[in-house]
Amino acid sequence: MKNLYLLITAVCFLLFLSCASVSEIDAIIENEEIITVKDSVTDINNSDTIKHQAFKILALGDSYTIGQSVCNTCRFPEQLVGSLLIQTENKSTFPLKIIARTGWTTTNLINAIASEKISTDYNLVTLLIGVNNQYQNKSFSLYKEEFPKLVNMAIKAANSNMNNVIVVSIPDYAFTPFGQGNPTISSDIKKYNDFAKSYCAEKNITFLNITDITKMGLSNTALVANDGLHPSKLAYTKFVERLLPIALEKLAKQ
Repeated sequence: MKNLYLLITAVCFLLFLSCASVSEIDAIIENEEIITVKDSVTDINNSDTIKHQAFKILALGDSYTIGQSVCNTCRFPEQLVGSLLIQTENKSTFPLKIIARTGWTTTNLINAIASEKISTDYNLVTLLIGVNNQYQNKSFSLYKEEFPKLVNMAIKAANSNMNNVIVVSIPDYAFTPFGQGNPTISSDIKKYNDFAKSYCAEKNITFLNITDITKMGLSNTALVANDGLHPSKLAYTKFVERLLPIALEKLAKQ
C-alpha cells in the first residue's frame, strides 16, 4: 500500500507540472525573482512617464555634494543626472544646479542660499549637510536650529512641495584612513543623522540613508577618495543606486 501511495503521489505531481505554466513554476521555485521583475517593470513605467520633459534639479550641501577629491562628473548629483538620462533614453533633460562647498556648515549653506536668490521651480532638491558642524565642534543645538531652516528652504525651492525634497544622511568619515575608526566620530555622526531622520519622519519628508555604505570604507578602500577622507566615485555610484528609484518616483508624479 505504501508503494502504491508513493506512486500515486508522483503521478499527481507530474500531472501538475505538465499543466502548470512556465511562469507559475518559476514563481513556485523562485518567488523572489518574480518580485524583482515586478520592481523593474515599475521603474520602466516611471521612466516612460517622465520622458519628453525638462526637470530642474538642485543639490544643496557641502564637500559631499560638491564632490571633493573626485571629478565633476563623479559627484553624486552629476551621477544622478547621468542615470536619469539613461533611464529616460535622453528624451528628458535635467538641468542641475549645485550650491555646495567644502567646509560649509549649516550656517554657511543658509547664507549661500539666501545670497544666491535661487528660483522656486525646482522639480527635485537634495540636501546633505551637517558634517562640518560636527567636525568644527559647533554646538549640536545649532544644527537642531538650522537644519529645519534648511529643509524649509529646500521645500520652498522645490515648488513649495515637500514631496520633491530628499534629505541624504551624513557619511561616517570615521571609516576612512583619516578617521581611523574613531568611535567618537561615529557616535557624533549618528546623533546628527538620528535628529535629521526623526525630523524628516515627523514632517513626512523623504530621508535617504547612505551612511552604511561609507561605513565599509576601511574594509573596502575603493569607497574612499585619494585624499583618504571623502567618498570616491564608486561610493557616490552606490549612493545613486539608492537615490535613483526615489527620484524617478518623485519626478513621475509631476
